[in-house]
Amino acid sequence: MGVLDVSAVALGGGHGLHASLSALRRVAREVTAVVTVADDGGSSGRLRREFDVLPPGDLRMALSALCGDDQWGQTWMRVLQHRFPGAGELGDHSLGNLLIVGLWELLDDPVKGLDMVGRLLGARGRVLPMSTVPIDITAELEGPDGLSTVRGQVSVATARGRVASVALDPADAPVCEEALAAVAAADWVVMGPGSWFTSVIPHLLVPRLREALVSRGDRLVIVLNLQAQPGETGGFTAHDHLAVLSELVPELRAHTVIADRSAVSSSQSLRAAVDALGADLVLAEVASEPGASAHDPARLGAALRAVMDESGLDEGRPGD
Repeated sequence: MGVLDVSAVALGGGHGLHASLSALRRVAREVTAVVTVADDGGSSGRLRREFDVLPPGDLRMALSALCGDDQWGQTWMRVLQHRFPGAGELGDHSLGNLLIVGLWELLDDPVKGLDMVGRLLGARGRVLPMSTVPIDITAELEGPDGLSTVRGQVSVATARGRVASVALDPADAPVCEEALAAVAAADWVVMGPGSWFTSVIPHLLVPRLREALVSRGDRLVIVLNLQAQPGETGGFTAHDHLAVLSELVPELRAHTVIADRSAVSSSQSLRAAVDALGADLVLAEVASEPGASAHDPARLGAALRAVMDESGLDEGRPGD
């Protein structure tokens, strides 16, 4: 099947955003990624601290997901993802991260640099940062001794204790204007899957981006994770993921929520959370295999197509 004549924006970071982009490039004519910029670990964290730049890792992952299927695209995908071995100064750095930061230094513009990398790769879409400045995530954790505060994406993702709330520093982080325009212009906006508190929710904490996402509720699709993430969302059900969004942004509405059948323990409680968002629920097989933590791009793409192909809505949505 060919792609639909629609444009789509996907928001998130890391492997979750890679999954949604890999699915959307099979479905939509035009795809834009809006990526969190809070990573402070590994190669990204080192480059962020040394050069005072946006962390490039999640942006690199998004670009790799949009590489073409031809030899050129697949070769550059491997180049981007190549990681230097050893314990030296280059050890654990991704070649793609170095390429991105080098272009940022030469062009002095993060968006122009990412666009240049995209052209080099022949990427089937555009990758944009959520904000034009690096951001730190802080979280309040509920533990046996009461509330505690942790700072940094890695610390939040690996913390023990239930996350009670998250915030960004700076709280009034400037939005990337190109990302804001893409959300406003897109036919469809997709949030998730991904690390819920460190990759998905941060988009709702940037004031102007939050307003834009609330205004697109009639075209917002939320893709739920297949499993709870130890530490960050340990013990969460599908319902809990949505409840957190509703608590954080009571005015948030959505068009559709997509969940894997095998990942839903109680369809009744999930439907109540979906109803609170004013959304339709699509239950479909979107995992790479039963019990897996990764989405299958073809299956997720089929579920997204069923939502976005308005010409087929009169026949009902497969998977309901």
